[in-house]
Amino acid sequence: MLFARITALFPLWLLMAVGLSLWKPELFTWFSGNLISIGLGVIMLCMGLTLRMEDFLSVVKMPGWVLSGLVLQYTVMPLSGWAIAKLVGLPDFLALGLILVSCCPGGTASNVITFLAKGNVALSVSMTAISTLMAIIMTPLLTAALAGSEIDVPAAGLFLSTLKVVLLPIFAGLLMNRFFPAITRKIVVVSPALAVIIITLIVASIMGGGKANLISAGLPLLGAVVLLHSVGFGLGWIFATILFRRSDVSRTISIEVGMQNSGLGVVLARENVSHPAAAIPAALSSLIHSLIGSFLSFIWSRNPSSQSRG
Repeated sequence: MLFARITALFPLWLLMAVGLSLWKPELFTWFSGNLISIGLGVIMLCMGLTLRMEDFLSVVKMPGWVLSGLVLQYTVMPLSGWAIAKLVGLPDFLALGLILVSCCPGGTASNVITFLAKGNVALSVSMTAISTLMAIIMTPLLTAALAGSEIDVPAAGLFLSTLKVVLLPIFAGLLMNRFFPAITRKIVVVSPALAVIIITLIVASIMGGGKANLISAGLPLLGAVVLLHSVGFGLGWIFATILFRRSDVSRTISIEVGMQNSGLGVVLARENVSHPAAAIPAALSSLIHSLIGSFLSFIWSRNPSSQSRG
């Protein structure tokens, strides 16, 4: 019960931690450097522990849902990130950060938000898992394609970083779930809460450390991030509603498209971009998409989801 409550109150912890980090950055900036990369690896391991190979077979059962969601994930968000960065006129390093996070896979908190919103959890898990594995190729490729013409994007470095902090921890989690199920069952009770704590530390650390750049960027950056996720949630829901006419599927695809793995964006920016402020859009993204997702789940949870094709 305690761990479930910690997970459900994720946006509150984020708001409190970010507020404290902007007031006294030193409260969180100690969580930096390799700790951020290790932290994200732990989050990916926690995700892997909840997965079984059978989960990926759900693609066979609902290929249209999954494929549509993945196409939206890797078209709507990257193109929106690029267009919004241009529209707002963000400085190069912030533009790169926004494009980078828009090219990341679905967020690690999306499964919880989908559950609270009375969406299709199996679809959410499948989309998160597959988009995360696809990110090993898609995130470096799309980032380089959209930002590389004007900004030097280290595609090879992005690929290796994604491989390190995504594939290896998830694969380790899958193996533990397969060969040590008793231990895994005990760990997964606390793993969602642990993931919430770690992502909160990551976001607060980046926000506190980049306080000066955040203040100088001000409303344009905040507006860009809010617009990015609003477009993701909105277009995800609209296209899924037109295609499938099932509210549980529409809600799920909306959440999966609108919520990015911002922690991955932070780590990739920190490890591959020389300007430290490039990680700020991803850190801010985590806060914004969590707030929007929680707000939508509050509304949707009070309305039964339709599972008929209508």
